[in-house]
Amino acid sequence: MAVRPIRIFGDPVLRGTCAPIDDIDDGVRSLVTDLVDSVAEPGRAGVAAPQIGVALRAFSYNVDGVIGYVLNPVLEVSGDPEPTGEGCLSVPGLWHDALRHPWARVRGLGLDGAEIVIEGEGLLAQALQHECDHLDGILYLDRLPKDVRRQAMREVRESDWF
Repeated sequence: MAVRPIRIFGDPVLRGTCAPIDDIDDGVRSLVTDLVDSVAEPGRAGVAAPQIGVALRAFSYNVDGVIGYVLNPVLEVSGDPEPTGEGCLSVPGLWHDALRHPWARVRGLGLDGAEIVIEGEGLLAQALQHECDHLDGILYLDRLPKDVRRQAMREVRESDWF
């Protein structure tokens, strides 16, 4: 349907816990279309529903040429967290090392109500963790060590978009 504008740090929808999707109706189908269209833009690995202003548990991903989505994801991780270079569409222009597990799996639903399972390492694992965080009102900045987070918040305040 449309590439939707990305909500930016400071927008309250980014800090709330998203509601589960109880009924897969036309509104949810439209949301998924918008999420998939929005993540297909160059340089995007994932877009969560709150990033386009919708407080529902859904996200899309675009990793290694594979575009998909999941509704009501439940995240599993494995391995010791390690610093991983990360940015966020909702915090433009910043890049910092956030702690992420090297492997992740998400179980959720597709539009037909059937189970979807997505799992992987590297960028896919990072994207799954990042997007699930968005659904719980967590930004990658919250995963930074205290001193790095303080510097990142200074960068946010000094940015031309804040």
